[in-house]
Amino acid sequence: MLLHLGIPDEAIAARMARLEPVAMRLELKEGVNGCTVINDSYNSDLTSLAIALNFLGQQSPSRNIGSKKLRRTLILSDILQSGQSAAQLYGTVAGLLVEKRIDRLIGIGKKVEHLRKYLPSSFDARFYPTTQAFFDDFAELVFRDEAILLKGARQFGFERIANRLAIKFHKTVLEVDLSALLNNLRVYQSQVGPGTKMMVMVKAGAYGSGSIEVAKLLEFENVDYLGVAYADEGVELRKAGIQLPILVMNPEEATFEALVRYRLEPEIYSLSLLRNFLGFLATLPPQSEIRNPQSEIRNSQSAIHLKLDTGMHRLGFEEADIEPLLELLVAPPVVVRTVFSHLAASEAPQHDDFTREQFARFQKMYDQLAAGLGYHPMRHILNSGGIVRFPEQQLEMVRLGIGLYGIDSSGLLQDRLQTVNTLKATVSQIKNVAVGETVGYGRLGKAERPMRIATISLGYADGLLRRAGNGRFSVLVEGKRAPIIGNVCMDMTMVDVTDIPAATEGCPAILFGKDLPVEELATCLGTIPYEIFTTISERVKRVYVQE
Repeated sequence: MLLHLGIPDEAIAARMARLEPVAMRLELKEGVNGCTVINDSYNSDLTSLAIALNFLGQQSPSRNIGSKKLRRTLILSDILQSGQSAAQLYGTVAGLLVEKRIDRLIGIGKKVEHLRKYLPSSFDARFYPTTQAFFDDFAELVFRDEAILLKGARQFGFERIANRLAIKFHKTVLEVDLSALLNNLRVYQSQVGPGTKMMVMVKAGAYGSGSIEVAKLLEFENVDYLGVAYADEGVELRKAGIQLPILVMNPEEATFEALVRYRLEPEIYSLSLLRNFLGFLATLPPQSEIRNPQSEIRNSQSAIHLKLDTGMHRLGFEEADIEPLLELLVAPPVVVRTVFSHLAASEAPQHDDFTREQFARFQKMYDQLAAGLGYHPMRHILNSGGIVRFPEQQLEMVRLGIGLYGIDSSGLLQDRLQTVNTLKATVSQIKNVAVGETVGYGRLGKAERPMRIATISLGYADGLLRRAGNGRFSVLVEGKRAPIIGNVCMDMTMVDVTDIPAATEGCPAILFGKDLPVEELATCLGTIPYEIFTTISERVKRVYVQE
């Protein structure tokens, strides 16, 4: 608009620099009775309400397969200091609620009741003058299978409602920053040519971050494909309402029925696997005989993806397999959607000659396949590290994995990526330990001076391996390093806070995050960030935030 009005570029740049983002922090938590709770009780204005309602829609898609649709409930306080008349403000809010398909409204405050005038008479709405009045009636309100958005001004104390509705958590949480994840997606999208599609890997619980929540965000952002390791992971996504195409990289014969039923697309990597899959398809009734196409979906052709072994020597067809492979693919009930391979060392310059050999082998085998098939499936061979290092090989699609979660194995994009995962424990107790006393199993922690020892709510059953104990790793408490003293226990760990006087019971202890990179813990344990992320126990609850 400024350009249209003829405003000089210099003036536009100066004015844009003064714009401030809307201050928000959306928290997504598992709620009682199958509910999802989105807590945005940090501010209340019309703009942030619209953004929060979009997030609510993202987390409760209107289409769903194999599970109940989550109702959309909004708990809304008075909107203060809007600068608009009540008629203007609440008329606009009512339009938003109808547009975003809100199923139920609970209004708290004296002004929010103006919404009655502007909502359809059939709209499910209740109003309470205060938060306490809401709690007085809480037993009469049933919350079940709902996505519940809490949107309130600070003075209404909606954190009390959030605590009542959320499942009580183990004190250790993995905080997943969806804003950072979205930033990282944008960074990699900026590296990909306009004609190249993107598959994003959400296997292993989206590298420990939570596959359903991450997949919902990716679908909202219109990525092209999702990748999982096993059929069960794909079924879970379908039951959560995810509609994107899903590639299953390790299909098993026992899961063929689930693959077809839930429209999952298997990776085919051997002649025997292909024969078995084609044999299974031959046993299915014609589509016209299937009574419930929504639950037992079968297309006239099932999509498959062919995996080629170009030097990784893990899974895949070799060059000698191409001729018998094509014989099996003569007019089969499948269509080859993509042909792909895995690079063994895309991030390592010292192996670039080998990587280029892989490219050449891949293209040679692909050309043979395409000629025999009579059509050209999409190709993909680049992973996160390869996307930036080998842009000329982006082909029709690339696969984004660990890069989405803030780890750049190539090192070329790391300064543009943001930290997605923060592992937080809580200080359960602080003890004073005298000189000569010992701490923990095996008495390996020894007090060489009077010490303050904090016990934190995390142990090796949560994913912190015992190898990190006895001073080899330090957590962050009140912004300072607190070395682990003694052995890591199953459910808790002791750390030295002698030199951190601000440390108190109940304060957080950071295992990794923005101020303590996960690479430090990985180095301590002699492993890589992939393993750290994917070994975080399921009992560690995932909390999702979006700024």
